[in-house]
Amino acid sequence: MPGLPDWITEATDTNLPGISSFAAGLNNDFEAVTARLTTDWNSGPAEGTVNQIKMLKRQMFGRAGFGLLRKRVLLTS
Repeated sequence: MPGLPDWITEATDTNLPGISSFAAGLNNDFEAVTARLTTDWNSGPAEGTVNQIKMLKRQMFGRAGFGLLRKRVLLTS
């Protein structure tokens, strides 16, 4: 990522608190940021499954117990 370190330096030096703190966070974990931007791996399928289970849980809040939630999760797979 050739331009990323320069952008982080410029963004950290700005007087905008949100941008400068975001850039500082990127700089603190620079190796992880560059690894994510340069590899093809992603956690989209796992995140989608977690999101679906949370949605089902929200829909059923206060209505049923774990048994019904388990059946609904297994039926949607």
